[in-house]
Amino acid sequence: MTSRTPEKTTLFADLAVPIIAAPMFLVTGPELVAAAAEARVVGVAASSSTRSSEEYDEWFDQIGQRLSAFSRHTGKATGPVAANIGAPSRERGDTPRHIRDLEVCRKRQIPLVITVKGDPTELVSEVHGWGGQIFHDVTTLRHAEKAAAAGVDGLILICGGGGGHAGTLNPFAFLPQVRKFFSGTIVLGGAISDGRSIRAAQALGADLCYMGTRFIATQESMAPAGYKSMIVESQSHEIIYTPVFTRGVNCNFLGRSIADNGFPLDGLTDFSRANPARLAERKPWRDLWSAGQGVGLIDDIPSTSELVARLAREYNEAAGPLP
Repeated sequence: MTSRTPEKTTLFADLAVPIIAAPMFLVTGPELVAAAAEARVVGVAASSSTRSSEEYDEWFDQIGQRLSAFSRHTGKATGPVAANIGAPSRERGDTPRHIRDLEVCRKRQIPLVITVKGDPTELVSEVHGWGGQIFHDVTTLRHAEKAAAAGVDGLILICGGGGGHAGTLNPFAFLPQVRKFFSGTIVLGGAISDGRSIRAAQALGADLCYMGTRFIATQESMAPAGYKSMIVESQSHEIIYTPVFTRGVNCNFLGRSIADNGFPLDGLTDFSRANPARLAERKPWRDLWSAGQGVGLIDDIPSTSELVARLAREYNEAAGPLP
């Protein structure tokens, strides 16, 4: 268990609503991160969306300049800005990318570092060294136990129905089991798209919610206009959970995007094996668009500030008596 639980309340104490705008490859850019922070939720800059650690560093410059101007002109505080980097892997090279990204975070004293994939063990002491917190994405109980043993401050539970590399566990089973052995911050993700769901997640024992798909369909996201429109037009049953496009790791994609790229929704695995050239030329995230089952609750493309205000209103209304 983490011994740093008293600190977890301070970083998130002044949020408009307890959510983290999840970092998404080729979707979350500086504009969305800054807009989330201006709306007083947690904005997260994803290093995977940058070509180099130098560009990642420049992103934080852009975000910081915009937030400083915002506070100067409005007199309002902003939400925290976090970093999202890969955990150590078998990457070859003189200096692995996660080490260079970590140096960017250290230089800037980033208060929250969210790690994905790999093993976060060697990063924990580094982040704690400058007073930061480290959260790790997990999709299974085994991975949650390993990350907790590594000493992370928070676990992000990506449950069934989440966009991208989601797990299959139901939150009603996953979260309570994790809470039995982990006293740190728990962030719940997977098909959360409205304020009432955030309140329900807290009733289940979550401290915060991870919201990704809902932020794809915002004015500030880097997603192409067609991607945003497809999310608005799609329904939950159209989400396809498949390992075909992501090297054997299951991922949730928009069924319409799969079909638009010439792949049949029936017999997808067999078709892809028989057509390796077509599979190779279609890139996940760029050509094949990911989303979670929460698309069924999304019917517009608001600004981030409008979205967060709506979520806060729904969240507060959900505090009343149960129907």
